[in-house]
Amino acid sequence: MTSDDSTVLRVAGRPVGRYVSRPELPRRLSPRPYLHPVTTLAGTAVTELSPADHTHHLGVGVAVPDVEGHNFWGGRTYVRDRGPTELDNHGSQRHTSFQLRDPDGFVEELRWIAAPGELLRERRTVTATELTDTAWALDFTFSLTNATGLPLSIGSPATNGRPGAAYGGFFWRARKEATAPDVFTASTEGEAAAHGRRADWLALAGARWTLVFAGATGPTRRDPWFVRTAEYPGVGSSLAHDERLPIPPGETVVRRVVTVVADGRLGRDDAAALVRKAVSP
Repeated sequence: MTSDDSTVLRVAGRPVGRYVSRPELPRRLSPRPYLHPVTTLAGTAVTELSPADHTHHLGVGVAVPDVEGHNFWGGRTYVRDRGPTELDNHGSQRHTSFQLRDPDGFVEELRWIAAPGELLRERRTVTATELTDTAWALDFTFSLTNATGLPLSIGSPATNGRPGAAYGGFFWRARKEATAPDVFTASTEGEAAAHGRRADWLALAGARWTLVFAGATGPTRRDPWFVRTAEYPGVGSSLAHDERLPIPPGETVVRRVVTVVADGRLGRDDAAALVRKAVSP
């Protein structure tokens, strides 16, 4: 089922996600398309939209806090030597068209617009695939092309002076529950061990659900993970961790993250097996 502004993703005939392509949001939230709600096959919601703790967190999508000084993340901007600061610098991601739109996925064209005009042009490809009777995979690829004709770079609060805050890129705001979710990789456990580190996959396990995030290309696997569990549950892949990411005029940056969405709490072996199945050629 689709409308002009939303698309429902289905797996084996069951709805598992709603994609809103033209959200009506305040400018301070850096309006952008998002997936919410996303659910397990049993119907458990695993995303949140504009929660009270961070109203600019919008389910699943792409959000970047610094594109040449323009905020495509929402909320305050981290300014070196000043800290988080309210600035009139918010941009928006504007849906242009769907090149393809089916029950199990879509290909979308977007424009990233800020005060100077169009900064980036994006092609976003999203597909939903059944893995087992209790797990499915969301395959999310985005390509960002510098549309300005001038050098452009992507930054983060970390590259602007706030250690440990290298958020920006693919981001999943997960369901907040009474107890913080567990987080683990193939070789580590806990937020402190996983945050800011590279890993082929990373799992977030809640009360009745597990999300397993995997970089599906070499460049994506080289991006460290941004992880929050204690403050709020969220996972992202950091485009600008140690230094700004340059995008020369006309050049394109591509990232692909595949997320396993499973009912129940998976162990390490089951998580790894589902990732192998989800990202296999």
